[in-house]
Amino acid sequence: MLETERLLLRPAAPGDLQSLFAIYGDPETNLSNPAGPLASPEKAKEVLQKWISHWEKHGFGVWAITLKEDPQSVIGFGGLSLKNYGNTERLNLGYRFATTAWGKGYATEMCLANLDFAFNQLKQTEVYAVVRPQNIASIKVLEKIGMLNTDTLDDVPGESYSLIYKLIV
Repeated sequence: MLETERLLLRPAAPGDLQSLFAIYGDPETNLSNPAGPLASPEKAKEVLQKWISHWEKHGFGVWAITLKEDPQSVIGFGGLSLKNYGNTERLNLGYRFATTAWGKGYATEMCLANLDFAFNQLKQTEVYAVVRPQNIASIKVLEKIGMLNTDTLDDVPGESYSLIYKLIV
């Protein structure tokens, strides 16, 4: 578990399925996601199982994010995972929050905790993030935490390239 000033982060677990579907199935939280919202609870279950397997295999992964003052209510999911950027596997920082959690600095807080975890616990020297160019809010978060736009990735056929952000220590 990780703690920040206002947040608790714990590994995603089977009991998070309803929260995952509520957040990832919401069209508003997917405005910059070319794949769109999750279409069914079954798809959410597949995603959750993938996250749980990642934790089991690597000892890190996607956290369920709650407020310290309300640890029973998941407001988002985010963390570190191994992700292919084309043919290259990278340590990827990613997140998604319920719309009720937007604009409160939670993403920045969660990302800083994950950078600290990556560099100090996992002893990594680089963390990456990929973001769609129209996702201005996430770009601002990545820049606020010190990540730099270093490259692009042609990962969505027929669309503009995604932006690759990177932080090295």
